[in-house]
Amino acid sequence: MPLAKALELAQEYDLDLVEVAANARPPVCKLMDYGKFKYESAMKAREARKNQAHTVIKEMKLRPKIDPHDYDTKKGHVVRFLKQGDKVKITIMFRGREQSRPELGFRLLQRLAEDVQDLGFIESNPKQDGRNMIMVLGPHKKKTEAMAEAREAQAARKAERQGVAPAEPAEEHAEA
Repeated sequence: MPLAKALELAQEYDLDLVEVAANARPPVCKLMDYGKFKYESAMKAREARKNQAHTVIKEMKLRPKIDPHDYDTKKGHVVRFLKQGDKVKITIMFRGREQSRPELGFRLLQRLAEDVQDLGFIESNPKQDGRNMIMVLGPHKKKTEAMAEAREAQAARKAERQGVAPAEPAEEHAEA
């Protein structure tokens, strides 16, 4: 339709004439409320940013001669980080004569990796870096999945405190 007629039609309905495909022959235009369109697209972008997850690397420092109770505490922190969907960098610090026994640090890192293998995997194998030995563990589940589970658990706890039965979680759509 001619441009003049399209502009007249847009004015009649109190809408804007927006060009959606400039390179097409002839160019494609659409009648819409452009302010509302911009607002809705901004809201979609904001929602997408809210659900976006930032990959964080948490660090846990150990020593080769760590006490069993201290080891359990540090392992608990590593488990918590992996459950939250974060990567964990484990650093073993060697001092003095400990530097001549790197196999102690290697065995400690392997033991920790075996203890948390149901939550994470070895992303970077242990390697000596001067006085330190470093290993990186990655979570099995993505950060977004961990965040969704945390929100569901929080909603269930809140409902439990209020004495209301928790709502059934929405069913996942089957992927074909």
